[in-house]
Amino acid sequence: MDPLKDLRGYIDWLEYNGKLFRVKDPVSPILEIPAILRKVMYAKGPSILFENIKGFEKWRIAGNLFPNLSTLSSALSVNKLEEIGERLLEPVNSPLPSGLLDKVKAFGEIAKLSSYIPKKTSKAYFTENVMEKEEDPLDKIPFFKTWPKDGGRYGTFPIVVTMDEEKKIINMGVYRFMIIDGKRGVIHWQIHKRGSIVHMNALESGKEEIPVAIVIGSDPGTMLTGVSPVPYPIDKALFAGMIRGKGIELYELDNGIMVPSNSEIVLEGVVKTKELMEEGPFGDHWGYYDKPLEKYPLFQINKAYFRSEPIYFGSVTGLPPLEDAVLGKAIERIFKPIINFLLPEVWEINYPVEGVFQGMLIVSIKKRYPGQAKKVMNALWGLAQSSLTKIIIVVDSDIDPNDMGKVIWSVSSNTNPERDILILPYSHSDALDPSNDFPSFGSKLGIDATRKLPEERNGRPWPELVKEDEKVIEAIESIYKNIIKLKK
Repeated sequence: MDPLKDLRGYIDWLEYNGKLFRVKDPVSPILEIPAILRKVMYAKGPSILFENIKGFEKWRIAGNLFPNLSTLSSALSVNKLEEIGERLLEPVNSPLPSGLLDKVKAFGEIAKLSSYIPKKTSKAYFTENVMEKEEDPLDKIPFFKTWPKDGGRYGTFPIVVTMDEEKKIINMGVYRFMIIDGKRGVIHWQIHKRGSIVHMNALESGKEEIPVAIVIGSDPGTMLTGVSPVPYPIDKALFAGMIRGKGIELYELDNGIMVPSNSEIVLEGVVKTKELMEEGPFGDHWGYYDKPLEKYPLFQINKAYFRSEPIYFGSVTGLPPLEDAVLGKAIERIFKPIINFLLPEVWEINYPVEGVFQGMLIVSIKKRYPGQAKKVMNALWGLAQSSLTKIIIVVDSDIDPNDMGKVIWSVSSNTNPERDILILPYSHSDALDPSNDFPSFGSKLGIDATRKLPEERNGRPWPELVKEDEKVIEAIESIYKNIIKLKK
């Protein structure tokens, strides 16, 4: 199946598959719609299209577009999301061709990889309507106010597009966007993010401003690309093609930024490199109001483009599990094959949704030598995706990291705090972590909950796990079944 064409194609697909609910009642993007989206998400409800927006005639709002992993997998035409991660490894996993048949197969693989490459186009539906900055376009878009004490209205799923002008690498990152007025906003790109790297490079080069575009609404693969922690210098437009299974089409704006041609809304403008402003508070995915101590860059709009009868897409945050938890689990599944490639001893991984993605990671490993659990912790803290993870728990391969009962048992029975706890003080951390004393600077905790080898406990062997006698189990099976049948 070809990738879903755009945001509208995705909404049509959701409705066709019985996964969309249309709301015709008048509702406001100020607190009301966010509250509905949260309650429906907590209830494991459907995606929603609001068709009657107070104060915004002819606008519609889509929400909860990523309600669960099965919906996202189906929308991306994969049986499991790990298949996408396996695509990323195709160039390094393919064996060298030896005979003619192998060479023909290799040619097919090269052709397949080339299909992920983005292509430039001169047509884009979002150019149907253009609004100049003098018309205060940011006031005309139904941005959310998601919590009562938020500092204002926010773009909560803006795909911020920047370009490394030297290497011509496109970045697409989702960073919250606070609206100041009809012409200006603040982009919250944290110091670890790729948008911030472009900003810092521009400052070092003495540039007063950098071209930026903000995209709202696209196909599901491109939107997922925006939140994916793809290491620099991989081009995000190329990565979008890998997620979708087919390259995206790019349209060049007047400021030189290339954006997906299937975008619903595009805000074209500049970031003033030396103009930083206060941002927040904002009720974020940790469940607290975040009011950053540091200031963030000012975005000034030049033009706004949008399709006729436009659809705004907004996500909401708060105590997990909400839509961001689904996206976090999707990223976990997509990047698992890459972690396995880099760390073959890793068996399975789990970012618990209550751990808000950066808070906790549980890893099972096939342990072969002493100290291996701590080696895995340090390796994961050195990888882009998991470098901000605050707590890593390592268990044995026979423990399912998703079975929290077994994980707690492993921590309780296998961990000697003096020997098995690793504290990494004063390290970089998630800028939004409310426990930090300083922005983006905190400690990390590693827990080795594996069974210990003799070398790890002064030569003393680990006790044997209890096991049932198979003959006894066979003999009592009929009695057991009668008891269970009676219970039912």
